[in-house]
Amino acid sequence: MPERDTQQPLWQPNPERVAASNLAAFMRAAEPIAGRRFSSYAELHAWSVEHRPAFWDLIWDHCGVIGDKGPRILIDDAMPGARFFPDARLNFAENLLRRNDATTALVFRGEDKLERRLSWAELNALVSRLQQALAAAGVGVGDRVAAMLPNLPEAIAVMLATASLGAVFSSCSPDFGERGVLDRFGQIEPKVLVSCDGYWYAGKRILIADKLAAVTAKLPTVEKVVIVPYLGDAGTIAASLPNGVALAKFLGPFQAKPVTYVRLPFATPLYILYSSGTTGVPKCIVHGAGGTLLQHLKEHRLHCGVKPDDRVFYFTTLGWMMWNWLASALASEATVILFDGSPFAPTQTVLFDYAQFERVTVFGTSAKYIDACKKAGLEPARTHNLSALELITSTGSPLAPDCFDWVYRAIKSDVHLASISGGTDIVSCFVLGDPTSPVWRSEIQAPGLGMAVDVLGESGTPIRQERGELVCTKAFPSMPVKFWNDPDGAKYRAAYFERFPGVWCHGDFAEWTEHGGMIIHGRSDATLNPGGVRIGTAEIYAQVEQIPEVIEAIAIGQDWEHDVRVVLFVRLKDGVELDDALTKRIKDRIRAGASPRHVPAKILPVADIPRTRSGKITELAVRDIVHGRPVKNTEALANPEALSLFEGLGELTT
Repeated sequence: MPERDTQQPLWQPNPERVAASNLAAFMRAAEPIAGRRFSSYAELHAWSVEHRPAFWDLIWDHCGVIGDKGPRILIDDAMPGARFFPDARLNFAENLLRRNDATTALVFRGEDKLERRLSWAELNALVSRLQQALAAAGVGVGDRVAAMLPNLPEAIAVMLATASLGAVFSSCSPDFGERGVLDRFGQIEPKVLVSCDGYWYAGKRILIADKLAAVTAKLPTVEKVVIVPYLGDAGTIAASLPNGVALAKFLGPFQAKPVTYVRLPFATPLYILYSSGTTGVPKCIVHGAGGTLLQHLKEHRLHCGVKPDDRVFYFTTLGWMMWNWLASALASEATVILFDGSPFAPTQTVLFDYAQFERVTVFGTSAKYIDACKKAGLEPARTHNLSALELITSTGSPLAPDCFDWVYRAIKSDVHLASISGGTDIVSCFVLGDPTSPVWRSEIQAPGLGMAVDVLGESGTPIRQERGELVCTKAFPSMPVKFWNDPDGAKYRAAYFERFPGVWCHGDFAEWTEHGGMIIHGRSDATLNPGGVRIGTAEIYAQVEQIPEVIEAIAIGQDWEHDVRVVLFVRLKDGVELDDALTKRIKDRIRAGASPRHVPAKILPVADIPRTRSGKITELAVRDIVHGRPVKNTEALANPEALSLFEGLGELTT
């Protein structure tokens, strides 16, 4: 990694831009409440953490949350256990559907196959009909609606209709394999499943009828399977499924009327998202309506500067929490720009073409996408008119220093580049952009307002300008409400609070910088994160173990070209060689059973795999050896000699 230039920022907002920012307006609103003047973001952040009830109370009022706030802001202030706005009543969808006019709410492109636009009035009408249809199907408060959809306007509408009824929405993308879908939706027992009839990727028509039939056969709680047309086969597929119905027929009996909203307590479940499945089936992370709404309003309006009629784009799928984050931009009265398919189809510049045509103001993507554009030699600053673009956000993995340089050289010299980091666990960010402060090469600008972010060393004490564990030391509204099927909260506590009791430990290696920003150095656990997509090793093993020639396997994330790639090591039966045919079979099995993102970049044979004394394979130890780092706890291994088999394999994976 090139040495960082700490002398000059890459970008500095001018005074006029700072003064006109949403953040500056919020700062002025906070001053009479705090009884003091704020001269910097750091001062505002310190107040927001020290006086969290006053801060979150102001967020509610300043962002115009629709609902009954109630008198109390925060009780039982502990992690876990804190309760924000315990007397409040609100509905998430009511806060997103603030408008009902002829201006544009949603824009969609599916590569070069389909383009659509929905006005706010059309979106309201679609949500109304979906709400009535779901209610007629028996969906009510607490019921689950699961969606296996591309990033279509219907996905947003189904989510809003579900939320309007007080039901719970959960989603994945249609490229998930049968096992990946069942490992998720099978746990939450949905009443309704909404799926597409297929999807496009890189110009190819991808059929999912067989997978959908297999999935629905193993979801006994599903009473209705609604098929959204994308390839034009919705009616045919619906007819082939028990309880199947095409979207048009599902909506047929219902006419649009004003959407009604069930206002429920602040912590009422809204979304179920999923952990990566590193140690088994994914954990089902339940997020509340109020916490999700407040965090997203804060991040969009204050950190991203989103204003009414801004045009907000994020390249994401329904299998990533950034989709949930993107949808919430409606609550700031922005136009949400949707895209589905390959980011390089039909041409390498398709997303920049889209941004230019739609005059996108906020362009969100992954660090891997930025790196791929840089390597492809793209220069949008020369080939495109991106004059409307004000903010580029990057997440999924750390943004490399040379990618910071490339953005300012090749995309736009006066854009606000905000690397952001948080996760599925909080459906929001711990650290992200500050539109009033400089952007420094390789650094995330600041901790989020109201978030008591810190970096702790091995002893649990705060450290500065050295790597440690990313933590949050005080409660915040978007902590999960609970894990599904975790009645005593044991899984929830183990996930975040075992390392440092009473402190949220996120599982990232992080480092404070001299500017008060942060650098994320990747995961500190065994979760894989290639291209910003969280992948659990258990999902890979579940497929590999079905290959008769493979005895066992171990997968790691290898740092590679400013990103992480999956490397799979396999122990084979005696006399079996890892030839091209077997390698292909392993990859095909993983692709079909999990998803294309789970397919390892490299597969290598090894004679043995290190295990703990309780028989568990040790991914972290192998990852350290491959990266040339010492293994700290070899005495915990039953066969520490196996580690030597992985020495030097980092070079062999080329």
